[in-house]
Amino acid sequence: MEGDMRSGLVTFLCVLLVTITTIAWRFQAKSDGSAQLLKLEAEFQKTTTEKGLDGFMSYFAEDAADLPNGGPIVTGKENIRQALGPWGPDVSLTWTPVKAEMAASGDLGYTYGTFVFKANEKDGNPVTHYGKYTTIWKKQKDGTWKVALDMGNSGSSPTAKP
Repeated sequence: MEGDMRSGLVTFLCVLLVTITTIAWRFQAKSDGSAQLLKLEAEFQKTTTEKGLDGFMSYFAEDAADLPNGGPIVTGKENIRQALGPWGPDVSLTWTPVKAEMAASGDLGYTYGTFVFKANEKDGNPVTHYGKYTTIWKKQKDGTWKVALDMGNSGSSPTAKP
């Protein structure tokens, strides 16, 4: 009987160890996924700053969707580009991610945060728009990450409280 108790205790401890290891691994994977998405966001913003609309659009999937503030849903990369219109040298778009999270599958994630969009109006006067955004990222067959869905809406302040 004493041998059965020891055997049961050893089995219990082994199961407990495997469970703890699995939980720790999943937590680490989730943390790594968030860091990966935040790094991707930083690269996305850098490319947008350097190349304007072309840089911005280079991160969109061919079948992406955009949900613009006050406008209809726009689907398809080229349709999104046309809806955004040309960006002159006066256009500036910057954003600050507040949160990033990746699915356990490792092929889908989202980010959200705040943005600042600056441009000149038709009369040449500068205007600044503040807002909030959500981006859904999808890993492509070639291993790259692309924007599957992007949404922005107006806000009164460039800061957000997580």
